[in-house]
Parts: sequence; C-alpha cells; structure tokens
Amino acid sequence: MNLPLVIAVSVLKIAVVMTVLLTCVAYTVLLERKVLGFIQLRYGPNRVGPWGLLQPLADALKLLFKEDFTPPGANKYLFVMAPIITAGAAFLPFAVIPFAGTILPPEITFYGYKIDLTVAALNQGVIGDTNIGLLYIFAVGSLGVYGAILGGWASNNKYSLLGGLRLCAQMVSYELALGLSVIGVIMLAGSLSTVAIVEAQKSTPFIVYQPLGFVIFMIAAMAECGRTPFDLIECENELVAGYQTEYSSMKWGMFMMGEYAHIIAASALATTLFLGGWQGPLLPPVVWFMAKTFALVFFFIWVRGTFPRFRFDQLMALGWKVLLPLSLVNILVTGAVILLIKG
Repeated sequence: MNLPLVIAVSVLKIAVVMTVLLTCVAYTVLLERKVLGFIQLRYGPNRVGPWGLLQPLADALKLLFKEDFTPPGANKYLFVMAPIITAGAAFLPFAVIPFAGTILPPEITFYGYKIDLTVAALNQGVIGDTNIGLLYIFAVGSLGVYGAILGGWASNNKYSLLGGLRLCAQMVSYELALGLSVIGVIMLAGSLSTVAIVEAQKSTPFIVYQPLGFVIFMIAAMAECGRTPFDLIECENELVAGYQTEYSSMKWGMFMMGEYAHIIAASALATTLFLGGWQGPLLPPVVWFMAKTFALVFFFIWVRGTFPRFRFDQLMALGWKVLLPLSLVNILVTGAVILLIKG
C-alpha cells in the first residue's frame, strides 16, 4: 500500500468535505431565517449583500468581536471544552457518510507512473469506508450530549443545570428509538457499512420497505438535535436558554454550529439509510445527495415554523410509550417478512 498517497488523498477529502460542510452550516442558518420569515409573512435577512447572502459572514464577525464572558464560579476548563465537544461531535459522522459512488477513475497516470486509486477505496466518494460505519456514527454522534451536559453543569447556573439535566433525559429516551429505527435497514442491507447500505438500494430505496422506520428516525432525530417541537433543553420561557444561558461570543456560536451540523448530519444519514444516498437518474451523484439532504433539512425548518413545543411529560411519553414500541414492532415485522421471503 502506498501510504503517502493514502494520507494525501484522505487529507484532501477531509479538507474538501469540511470546507463544504462549514459553508453549508453557515447558509443553513440563513435558509432557516428566510424560510421562517416566509412562513411568518416577513422578509427575513435582506440587508447584508444581495438578497442577504452575506448575512452569515456578518453574523460570524459579530460573534468574533462580542465579549467572551466566563461567569464567576464556573469551571473554566469544562466551560471552554463543552462547546468544542459539541461542535466536534457533530462533524465526526461525515467521515463515513458517502456523498458519491466513485469520484475518480480506478487508475491514473502521473508523469508516466500509474497510480492505483482502488487502494483503500481512494476513488470512492467517502472519506473512509468501514464495515462498522453505522456503529461509528452512533458512537461519535452520542458524544455531543456530553458537551451540552458539561456546559450546563460548568456554568454555575441553576437554569443551565436544569437545561443540561433535561437534555440528558431527552437524549437517553430518543437515542433508543433512533438506534432501533435503523435495525430494519441493517437487516435488509446485511451490513453496517454505509457504502454497502447505499449500494443495496440500487433498485428500490429502503423507505419503500421501511416507511415506519423512516418516520421514527426523523422524529427521533429532531429530538436528538433539540429542534422544535423538542427544544425543551432551551425552553426560553422556563429556563432562559437552558445549558447555553451563560455562553456568549464564539463559545455560543460553536454550540449553534454543532446544532446545525447535527441537523445536516441527521439529514445526510437519513438520505443514506432510507433515500438511496447518492443514487438517482440523469444528475451527478453529488447533486442527488445534496438535493435529498437539503430537502430533509428544509423539513426540519418547516416543522420548527409549524408546531408548538411539547410539554416535558408529553415529550417523554412520546419517546417511551409510542416511538420505542413502534420501533420494536418494526423490527419484528421486518424480520418476519425477511424470513417468509427467504423461506
């Protein structure tokens, strides 16, 4: 194996994906403000640049120059680390989410030397394919909860602590349903590799066979992202701003970056598991992947502008009494159908 080549191509993929992802995060914020403005019969941002397209740059500059405040009595180390953990955990799943099939030919010639790009799947549209890709996504995705809980605890603020405790209860409840909702997909694909799951949908997307799993996944993903109607972890009328109460400047900005990156990651994962990933007619694979992903991002925004917030008892009841039993029923039905077909 040509180790320098593997490292160089992997670093290039990471740089491209991170650049595109950070740009998408910035403009997802603008998209949300525009869509919510449309829903609420107002314009939304339209002053900075043509049609308000430079608003994300203005927001970033504002956050950079705001006062960076640390409350007295706070645990300074954990107070700083919390937003870093939250933002970092939201970006890690993109290491194994495939955005295209093959992006380069299997072999290229460079100054007379033939270079084999099939080594370590360097020609694939994914940073790194692994046979436990889906397990990796759930493992690193769950790390984000630690950042928010630590942020609430380290702030030395009772409202922040209550927000962190609510977050802990909410995430534990909905991670169960989220994980169980994809078991049917794993059973159909016969693999935990995200690339293999997409390739198993060449003829028919898994949403056709797993409509209930898709619905459960999307509801649980909204709760995992802390989005309306599941934003009990912030709940401004009860907790001021929850675990974020004492944060300002770019520390607060990193929490927001983590939230919107988490939305994109959840949408990209739903696209990969249920909507056939990059596959589609006529258009390039990357275009199909981006179109499906941002259709789901738009759905997240649409729900926020449509539904009111749940009460906390309603939130917990939905997770434990509705989504969890339904996800178990989905697994049983999927297994029974597979056995009948194979038998």
